[in-house]
Amino acid sequence: MKAQFSAIADHALLVTFAQELSDAAHAHVIALDMALGTNVPVGVIETVPALVNLLVSFDPMATDHLTVQKHVGACLEELKLQEIAGGRRCVQVCYEPPFAPDLDAVASATGLSREAVINAHLEGDYRALMYGFAPRYAYLAGVPNQIQVPRKTTPVRDVPAGSVIIAGPQCLVTTLTMPTGWSNIGRSPTPIFTGDPEHPFLFDVGDNVTFERIDCTTYQRLSQGGNNV
Repeated sequence: MKAQFSAIADHALLVTFAQELSDAAHAHVIALDMALGTNVPVGVIETVPALVNLLVSFDPMATDHLTVQKHVGACLEELKLQEIAGGRRCVQVCYEPPFAPDLDAVASATGLSREAVINAHLEGDYRALMYGFAPRYAYLAGVPNQIQVPRKTTPVRDVPAGSVIIAGPQCLVTTLTMPTGWSNIGRSPTPIFTGDPEHPFLFDVGDNVTFERIDCTTYQRLSQGGNNV
């Protein structure tokens, strides 16, 4: 897969493998990130993997775009794609009112019943692809085709932390109260922030994620005395 290089200001290089999300593009992102982690170019400060690209940040006093690009190009010539043996994580979710304000809209848009939408979401094969946008926001791929819906044209304000939201093939458990244009189909009490300095977030990139249905009573019990972020 051919990579495209873009200079970002004077201190970073963006390596892009595709314009749309695919397993192949993301596999190349992860493989390059791992390769640069074991063969760090002089002056590189960090690499930030995303869905279809990798940002390589560097110290402009120690190196430059062309030098970093040459090093990345050499890594790409010997790149070995590997299957990521991620862990398995379970996220509990309540799909009952008032925690699923967009469930009816998703059902209407897909021609399914509420229960069919819930079952499809539970049966999805989810994988953590990246963190981004906001603290602890893990983007999960794997929303089944039959319940994929586009973003809303107008974002909704004050969507609570712990909301389980979907847009296209992606799913996310929010960790902050903030606006979103994604469809809110449930609420989770599962903590995304673990409090463990060695493993601060629930998900690692490559982890496999399943959702477990709970009722409102269970949600309230699990939410007492703590929070879901």
